[in-house]
Amino acid sequence: MSAIPSSTLLSGYRPLHGHHDEMVDGSGQVTDTWRYLADALDALGPDALRQRREQVRRMLRERGVTYNVYSDPHGLQRTWDLDPVPVLLDSTEWGRVEHGLQQRAELLNRILQDLYGEQELLTRGLLPPELVHGHDGFLRPCHPYRTDLAHPLTLYAADLARGPDGTVRVIGDRTQSPSGAGYALENRVVMARALPSLFRESHVHHLALFFQNLRATLAGLAPDRDTDDPHVVVLTPGPLNETYFEHAFLASYLGYTLVEGGDLTVRDGRVWLRSMGRLEPVDVILRRLDDDYCDALELRPDSLLGVPGLTEVARRGRVAIANPLGSGILENPALNAFLPAIAQHLLGQELALPGLPTWWCGDSESREHVLSRLDSLVVKPIDRRSGEPTIFPGTLDAAGRDALIARIRQAPHRYVGQEQGRFSSVPTLGEPGLEPRLAVLRTFLVGRPDGYTVMPGGLTRVAGHPHDASVSNQAGGLSKDTWVIASEPVREAALLTPEVTEDGPIDRSAALPPAATENLFWMARYAERAEQSLRLLRTIRRLRAGGATADACQRQLIAGLGAISGQAVDARQGDGDDSALIALLQDDSRTGTVAFNFNAMMAASHAVRDRLAPDTWRVIGTIRRHLAELPSPLPVDDLPTVLDTFITLLAALRGLQEDTMVHSRSWSFLETGRCLERGLLTSAFLRAVLVTPLGARDEPRLLDAVLEHLESLNAYHREHHRQPRPGTVLELVLLSESNPRAVGFQLARLEARLASLPGAGAPDRLTAHQRPVLEARTSLRLSDPETLLQGDGTRRDALDALLRQTSARLDHAARTLASVYFSDPQGPRQLDPVRNRGGEPA
Repeated sequence: MSAIPSSTLLSGYRPLHGHHDEMVDGSGQVTDTWRYLADALDALGPDALRQRREQVRRMLRERGVTYNVYSDPHGLQRTWDLDPVPVLLDSTEWGRVEHGLQQRAELLNRILQDLYGEQELLTRGLLPPELVHGHDGFLRPCHPYRTDLAHPLTLYAADLARGPDGTVRVIGDRTQSPSGAGYALENRVVMARALPSLFRESHVHHLALFFQNLRATLAGLAPDRDTDDPHVVVLTPGPLNETYFEHAFLASYLGYTLVEGGDLTVRDGRVWLRSMGRLEPVDVILRRLDDDYCDALELRPDSLLGVPGLTEVARRGRVAIANPLGSGILENPALNAFLPAIAQHLLGQELALPGLPTWWCGDSESREHVLSRLDSLVVKPIDRRSGEPTIFPGTLDAAGRDALIARIRQAPHRYVGQEQGRFSSVPTLGEPGLEPRLAVLRTFLVGRPDGYTVMPGGLTRVAGHPHDASVSNQAGGLSKDTWVIASEPVREAALLTPEVTEDGPIDRSAALPPAATENLFWMARYAERAEQSLRLLRTIRRLRAGGATADACQRQLIAGLGAISGQAVDARQGDGDDSALIALLQDDSRTGTVAFNFNAMMAASHAVRDRLAPDTWRVIGTIRRHLAELPSPLPVDDLPTVLDTFITLLAALRGLQEDTMVHSRSWSFLETGRCLERGLLTSAFLRAVLVTPLGARDEPRLLDAVLEHLESLNAYHREHHRQPRPGTVLELVLLSESNPRAVGFQLARLEARLASLPGAGAPDRLTAHQRPVLEARTSLRLSDPETLLQGDGTRRDALDALLRQTSARLDHAARTLASVYFSDPQGPRQLDPVRNRGGEPA
């Protein structure tokens, strides 16, 4: 042992009274396990450690690591919070914990097999029937399970906490769709970069083997064991789910397709993925959705998140689901009261890892014990889906206490009483330095043919404040990386699988669900809308800074701004009055503003984050941060800098998408959305500013502004060496197929992109979305600039007609694209009641 160092970082550390502390023993000395880390933190000092905390926060923000907080109006995509001080466990103690976890996982797996099999535990009286059949997690339609699987409980997570006596106990089981493994891996990646020397010299066990085992296990679940490359998908409730980041992160890390319920369908006794206008068979589903939400046909009629008919396909053994539907029964806390006896019966062993002392109120003797000790116990419903919270009776007034007793006596089988756990504390960086916070460790296991493999360490969560008794991320808790310390250096292991690299191109397009297709398409469109508005705002602001008043030229440009944004902008503002321009930049409550388009772009990107490279996410995170930090209202003098910053970030985003995505289907839909939107917006802008001619004094200035907005001013002057003229400007920004900002260029590129999509027609047989693009391109190629300028002197009717027709054709192409690629290729079908009762279709 060693005494606490006398640095300002550790000298004030005082363990919580009545709680075990992980770093400091009862005599106030640092334990052997923590000595190296304590000395390193002492040498680092408080200021440097705070700098590391800011570095950790910056990396998490740039990597887009989020945790959605439902009760927080600003927390839809709140950045994940990671404390820079890890939690340490030595290998010897971890070996004991690992053994206990493997035993518990095996026991729960055997119970699951029995409950959805012969139900011997019920007939022998080892489990009361009402504890099982009265629990919402027992799903009768899922009986029986496949008998060829040794471990149907594929994934298992246990929440562990150490009591005041130093005993590690299981305080919760997670068996439906355990969350947190992805966050544990993300924590490790960030910590290894924030404290590289400390991480390397601490001999920390790596996490890669756990995820390699997970991949192998999921592949082995495929109903067709001869399949070399089974199709595995990750089923998510969607971007609004609290742990959506993890769903997308794991899908990307493991190389699977991320899908929502609407992306899957049941046809002919199988599950299929709707992908690019066709159906692809699915072999394995790694679900991140609660049991009953997975099937509106048999489990929960009001669910819009699952796949109707999924239960029947699983019963037939035509798709594997991890974890199987109905595994939520094992999360019943009342099982703790019966596990010791069941362990003796099934395993012939005592539990190596005890749970919290638990009394099930369905048993009369236990019920009276609970009612007699209410003040010292915690009362829980046996099913967390009931909506009832965990209750601390000692905090209730007389009326609340009486109401609780009445509920227990009315439905005693629905409640348990448990000892109040006094968790251990871990050092956490607070404002004054290190301070103790209560902690819970979530550990993760995956079933293999020969048993369960345990992730070395896991996800530690700590209370948000020193005296909080609750450890919850939804309540503002923090996370920590958990280091299992080896006695000697460990072999280096790559965190990323061979299929996925940190910086290389990422291709998730082999299977592209409709939701992903649509979000990629709209991500590009919203980015283009934001950029076009920003560029025109910058052009108008430069004119005003140069002394221009609200003249005809400026009014035309503001009309163009309205055409791009869809927002009416007051063109009669006086000199220096930029309030309308600033509102168009940062008022996110109005459709079409820059802020609105940015938020829509980020929402779409959030839904396809598994298909975007890490550097792309860093740019998106930077845009989000700059947007959130804008003062309201924005000072006029800051407007040019803000506009330049956002334009540069969007250019970086576009370049990274071009450079880091494989140029196949995912990228094609980004590019298609960008070309469509740029063509539409440029056509609308040109129609607003050039259809009505200005006088000889104003038109050259207007043409200069048009070229500046479309980033074509330098190109024009290099080619023509004279003052801009309407015909030559139209040639460059409307008809050209070599200028990336011209409408003609967009149409040519769009035609090529559409021809590369699945289902595209032959050269002599065009699809409904190819035809209008070819018609628009042909009309432009047949147009003569001078002819387009003809009119009665007050209006260029030919130009107006061409631009209006071009916009209509592009809009038609966008709508037909959506109908082909963003919806069910076969349309809705009537459910066949015979098939849903069983039996192979004819």
